[in-house]
This record gives sequence, structure tokens and C-alpha cells, in this order.
Amino acid sequence: MASGIFALLDDIATLMDDVAVMSKVAAKKTAGILGDDLAVNAEKASGFVSDREIPVLWAITKGSMLNKVIILPFAFLLSAFVPAAVTIILILGGLYLAYEGAEKIYEYIVPHKHTQTVILEEDITEEEILRREKEKIKSAVVTDFILSVEIVIIALGTVVNEPILEQILVVSVIALLATVGVYGIVALIVRMDEFGYKLIAINDRKDSFSDKVGLLLVNALPKIIKAMGFIGTIALLLVSGGIFVHNIDFFHHLFPSIPAIITEFLVGLVIGFIVFGILELGKKIFKKKHT
Repeated sequence: MASGIFALLDDIATLMDDVAVMSKVAAKKTAGILGDDLAVNAEKASGFVSDREIPVLWAITKGSMLNKVIILPFAFLLSAFVPAAVTIILILGGLYLAYEGAEKIYEYIVPHKHTQTVILEEDITEEEILRREKEKIKSAVVTDFILSVEIVIIALGTVVNEPILEQILVVSVIALLATVGVYGIVALIVRMDEFGYKLIAINDRKDSFSDKVGLLLVNALPKIIKAMGFIGTIALLLVSGGIFVHNIDFFHHLFPSIPAIITEFLVGLVIGFIVFGILELGKKIFKKKHT
């Protein structure tokens, strides 16, 4: 009896060790998406009234958890009954990521006009504020759903050949990390400027140490979000390129003498601009037919 219990505990310990190792691999594979997820949500969760930032972020976090609850069962069913579909969805996700990265680079390089209408409303009602808040929360949750699908499928792709129990444990760990970790960091980022203002208000002395630190935090917030967007773009191309290189044999043997990270970036970049060009051409043709 006792030996059976110890054997069971040993099996559980071995399973947890395997899950920990595979979770590290899956976390590395999904790091690029997590970085992009972090940058996108930091941007979407900022811009609210100070005392509404955390409630809004909590609402987005709950929506993100619900997204994972919806996505995970479908992903595990596909893995169990149609494992080939995981690879297909993974490649389709790679095309989307490559396109997204190429689009961001195009918008950065090619000058284009941004049309922005600013409406100043002094007597905006509380109901209108809450309505706009709900719209922004809904937009953030929809964006999170798309990114969550990518995160789950990429994580599942790293363990698709493992037993279903290990797949469930590993992917669930990554999904939890994607929600708790990302939104925890987002909460710190969006409150950075508020903390900075509090440091500035600690005393009435000008140019004090607290003033300098406070101003540094306030001024750093938009720069941090912008830098995260840049890093996220590079990560998108690396992740998408990695998907193509590791799942399509032609790309896997394309540049054997070049370091893998450069190959993955180049493949992601080229495919991204091909997809971007095709979609842009399609949009122009569609517009001409309807004008």
C-alpha cells in the first residue's frame, strides 16, 4: 500500500517536472506574442481617469480569462481528434502575425496621413463616460481573444506530440501566465505615471529627488509603451518566421549557414510583406469595383 502511494507520488513528481520543462519551451515560443500582447494592452488600458484605470483593467482581465476558458477546450479537442489541424491553424496564425509585423513596419517607414477628430466636451455625462469605457473594454477583450488564440495554438504546437494530459497542463500554464503575468505588468505600467505624480507631490520643494524620480516615471510611460510596440513588432516577425521554419520543410533548409534567428526574422519579414501586398492589392481592387 505504502509503496503504491510512493510510486504514485513519484509519477506525479515526474509529470510535474516534464510539464515544467515543456512549459519553459512553450513560454519561449510564445514570448513574442506575450510581448505584443503586453504592448497592445498597455496602450488600450491607458488613457482613462486615474481612479478608473484599475477597474477597467480588471474588467479586461476577466474578459481575457473568459477568452481562455472558451479557447482551451476547442484547442484540446482539435489536438486529440484532428492533430493536423493544429499545424494548419499554427501556419495560418503565422501568416497573420507576419502580416501584422509587416503592416507596422510599413506604417512606420511610409509617410501617411492620420485623420483624427478631437471633440472637446465639457458637459459629458457620467453615462456617456461609462458607455465609452465599455466600448474600449470590449475592443480590448476582442483583441485579447485574437492574441489568445495565437498564444494557445503556438503553445499547443510545442507539445502536440505529447500525451493529452501533459498538453492540457502545459498549455493551461501558458494561458494562465498570458493573463496573470501580462495584465499584472500592464497594471504596473499604466499606474507608473500616477505613482510619479504622487512622488512629485510629496513635498513643496522644487527640483527635489522625489520630483526628479516622479518626472522620470511620468515622462517614461509613453516611451516605454512605444518601445514595447517596437520590440513587439520584431518579436512578431521572429515568432511567425519560427513557425514557418519549423513547420514547413522548404524554409527549414533554406539558409543552413545563417544563424536560425536571422533566418526566422527574414522569412517572417518576407512572407509578411507578401501577405501585406496581396491584401492591400485586394483592398484596392475591391474599392475600384464599388466606386
